[in-house]
Amino acid sequence: MSENEVGPFEPTPVEPTAVEPTPEPPPPATRVFRISRRRSGDRKPHLDSLEIEVEPGDTVLDALLRIRRIKDPSLVVRHSCMHASCGTCGVRINGRESLACDTKVAALPAKPIEVEPLANQRLVADLATDMVDFYARFEAPGLPLIRTAEVGPGAEPPDGIKAFGRFENCIECGLCLSACPIARTNHDYIGPAALAAAARVVEEPRGRDLGPVMALAAEPDSVWRCHDALQCSAVCPSAVEPAMALIALRRHILANHARRLLGRSD
Repeated sequence: MSENEVGPFEPTPVEPTAVEPTPEPPPPATRVFRISRRRSGDRKPHLDSLEIEVEPGDTVLDALLRIRRIKDPSLVVRHSCMHASCGTCGVRINGRESLACDTKVAALPAKPIEVEPLANQRLVADLATDMVDFYARFEAPGLPLIRTAEVGPGAEPPDGIKAFGRFENCIECGLCLSACPIARTNHDYIGPAALAAAARVVEEPRGRDLGPVMALAAEPDSVWRCHDALQCSAVCPSAVEPAMALIALRRHILANHARRLLGRSD
């Protein structure tokens, strides 16, 4: 064959590419839950130890519902939205107030997980408490449970303010009342959630008569009963900062008192 002639095409052999196997998902872990149980007629609660498999992304609420579905259908637990917006699944997990739907099992220490109902509320059964008394604390001064806080379309922040912030974040979960050491010993104390709501009304009254709100805040079992333990703010899942709201409300009360002494009232 001359150097100008081309021979038949011979493809270059290609080595087969090794296909890596798809990694197997991690197997479910087994965790032990020690759940507080109490029904009508029981003298005191007791802890039931139940073992259940949990997936890597499971929350405590996922595990509780699986326990109820597979292990013990008599378990009473309250829940609704499943994404930390409604506050109905509030419990104490390893002694700390938390939303069960917002607490990952994998983030908890590798030991039995203790789940108890919220404190400072009447127990219905097991992990469910009666929220009627909690809501009544809001209703005493005529405070609204839910207030509109959305930014209107096209609204622009005024000069000197970078952006709007949400004014109303409370989801009425009751975690702050459960964590409050004053509410544990004084059932007449109105509690951090209602007082934080009162502070929001005072900051933005929207034409509301502030007389009943300020009178309630100035009562002996109101803002002056708080000992600034700050536990309410520590457990709040919505960054409401009820402790700071109570401090602001005290300032309003003192300012009103000073105005009255000077003969100037609102």
